[in-house]
Formats: sequence, C-alpha cells, structure tokens
Amino acid sequence: MKKLDLGGITVATVLPYKEDFSIDWDDYAKVLDYCVGPDGITAALVNGHAGEGGLLTIEERCQVIERTRAHIGNKSLLAGVIATSTTEAISEARQAREAGADCAVLFPPGPLGGGASASPRAPVAYVKAIVEAIDIPVSLFQYPVTSGFGYSTETLCELAAIDGVIAIKEGSDTMFAYDENWRAIKKSAPSVAILASNYNWMLPQMAAGADGILSGLGSLAPHLFAELWAATVAADLRAMRAVNDRLYPIVRAIYGPSPLIDMHTRIKTGLKSLGVIRNDAPRSPMMPTLPGIAADIARAMDAARCAGDVRVD
Repeated sequence: MKKLDLGGITVATVLPYKEDFSIDWDDYAKVLDYCVGPDGITAALVNGHAGEGGLLTIEERCQVIERTRAHIGNKSLLAGVIATSTTEAISEARQAREAGADCAVLFPPGPLGGGASASPRAPVAYVKAIVEAIDIPVSLFQYPVTSGFGYSTETLCELAAIDGVIAIKEGSDTMFAYDENWRAIKKSAPSVAILASNYNWMLPQMAAGADGILSGLGSLAPHLFAELWAATVAADLRAMRAVNDRLYPIVRAIYGPSPLIDMHTRIKTGLKSLGVIRNDAPRSPMMPTLPGIAADIARAMDAARCAGDVRVD
C-alpha cells in the first residue's frame, strides 16, 4: 500500500456547473489552478461535500478524479466515498483508485445515523471491510457529534487502530470533542494524522494540536490557509492570531448565516465574485445563495483581495 503524508493543507474542492448543470470542466481547471496550485497546498479532496460528490453520477465522480489527477501533478489526491452500503463503498473506493486517487475518504454511511456510529461495532466492521478490499489507504470523515453520525472518542480510537487508516478529518464541531479526540488518538494511534476542519474553530484547533488542515474554505482562501499552517508549524501564536484575524471576515461570510448546509454553495459564490468561475449554482436539492448573503460574500472577498489575502492571477 502506498505511503502517504497528509501533513499540511488539503483543499476540499468545489465543482462548478454550466447553466444546464453539466460540469464546467474549463472553470474546474481554473478552480484547481487557484486553490490547489499555490505553494503550501499539499493535497486535494474531491467528491466530498464541497464537491457535491453525493449529487454526481458514478461516471462523473470518476471523471472528476481523472481530471484532477492529470491537473495537480504529484500532489496527493483524496476521493470522497459517500455510500449507503459496504458493498457500494468498496466499489466506489476501487473506482476511485483506478481513476487515480491516492486515498479514499470514508464518510459515515447513511444507515449508521441516529447514533449507530457512537459505538464501535458497526463502524469498525464497515471500515475494516473496505480497507481489506482495496489497495489504497483510507481517511475517516468525522461529522459533528450532534449530527447523529459523529463517532465517539472510543470509536475513533478503534477505527484509528485499523491497519490502512492514515488520517481523520476532525469535524466534531466543538473544541471539547476535538481536544478529547486529539489526545486520545495521539495516545493510541500516534501515526494517524488528525486534520483540523471545524469552521469557526480553526485557530483553537491549531493551538490544541493538528497534523494538517482539510477544509472546503481552502478553495476560497488557499493563501491564508497556507500562511496559517506555516505559522502553526513555527509555533508562532502571534502570527497564527494575525492570520486568523484576516481569515475571520471570510469565515463569517461563508459560515455565519443559517442554514449552514449552504456553506459550499457560498464558497462557489465567493469564487464567482473573484472571477474564478462563472456560475455558482449548485445541483438540486441544494439551493442557490440568497442575494443579500451573496452581496456580503462579495464585499468580504473584495476586501480580502484588496489586502492581498486572496490572489487571482
């Protein structure tokens, strides 16, 4: 199995569409140039929530992986696996490997909602079955603990101990849960990378400890994330705070308004305001960004661009 280092910044990419909702490959290439190309960005995650992976056909998911692989060179490529059954997940992970993915990111399957993911039995069986059936490593996607899909600390530790699990995208959405999980996993499985990913908690996560960052917001502000990670590696709290202050208006514009589920469409709205993409509409049942929120995002991005915090060639 290929060795993979997921330290640094993994950007969860968004996927632009044409007016007929077919994938706009030309604009997608511009997205990759903008958010995966800069120095400091080490990997890309495709077909996740940000990339509307659950709304794509099997063929489209494979095309996204193939085109991304051809575009980003030697940078690591992660592919989301958003499946309902173990059989479906194995098939999707194998297809991702054949298309060029280096790592499969396993989202909790739908049947493990309602609290079934809180105890280890079903999640461990699910992940073990997939790992044993594929020849690429896997990363785990941790949902907010309040969602009914979030893994308990005990479950995460058992999952991290499975051979072939190399990372956890830590999205518990509370600093208490993040800190508990960080400490427990680093004690029981220190080689497994913890990738910080909470929207409003990025600075506290960095301060508590992180092996890297995995974020959809990296699609919109890759240079700021690269600066935040460099300051983290240097253990320079003053610099970390300074970058966080510059990132904060963008964070609030994207994640502040309700409903939070619209965050990935808002990221596309920000990219449209920067001229990176032409169309920010999501596929149904996701909804377009409301005009007032779009205006707030445009103002935040214009200010960030004037300050040099976002750089569009």
